[in-house]
Amino acid sequence: MTQSTQQRKKSFSSFSYKEAFKQLGITTLNRWKLTAEPVPISDFFRQRLERLRRFDLESLEVSKTLLIDAICEEGLEGVERLKVWKGAYLEAETVCGNVDYLIAEQRAYLEGPFVCVVEAKKDDFEQGTAQCLVEMQACQWANQQLGKAIDIYGIVTNGEGWKFYRLAVAGEVHETLLHGIADMPQLLGILKAFFQRCADNLA
Repeated sequence: MTQSTQQRKKSFSSFSYKEAFKQLGITTLNRWKLTAEPVPISDFFRQRLERLRRFDLESLEVSKTLLIDAICEEGLEGVERLKVWKGAYLEAETVCGNVDYLIAEQRAYLEGPFVCVVEAKKDDFEQGTAQCLVEMQACQWANQQLGKAIDIYGIVTNGEGWKFYRLAVAGEVHETLLHGIADMPQLLGILKAFFQRCADNLA
C-alpha cells in the first residue's frame, strides 16, 4: 500500500462516546468497585492545596491540571516505579494524538510498556471517557508490539471528580463510580492503590 492510499489516522479527541465503544468492540462498561484504606493528607499536600487557592482552578481544562498534578503527585508517593509524562504523543495502528498524562516505567526517556493514561476534562466526562477508552486501547496495541499483554488503566477527571478504568487483556472495560475530593483521604487511598496496580503490571 502506498503512502497516498494509507488511511489517515484518527485523533483521540475526534471520537464520540458511541464511536469509542465501537472502536473497542464493546457495548457496555462493567462496574468496578475499587476499595482502599483512606490515606491521611500530608502536611506538604495540605500546604500545596492551600497555595493553589491563589490560582484559577475552574475556568479551563489547563486550569484543572494544576489540581490534577497535585493530587496525582500525592497519589504516586511511595510508588517509585512509575513516571508521568504530560502531553506525550501516542499512536497505534489507526489512531494517534497527545495524551494529557501517560504513565510508564521510571526512566529518563519515554518507552513502553505503557500502563495508564489520565484524561483531564473541564466537566465533560462522557467525552473524557471516549478519549480515555481509545487511548487505553492505543496503549494496549503499543504494548503488544513489544510482546507485552497486560491490563491498561485509565482515569478521567476534572480535578474534583475522578473515575477509574481498566481495560483487560481480553478486551472488556471496567469503570468505577465517581470519587470526589470532598473525601480527599479516601480518594488518595484509592489513587495510591490504583497506581500500585499499574506498577505491579510492570513486573
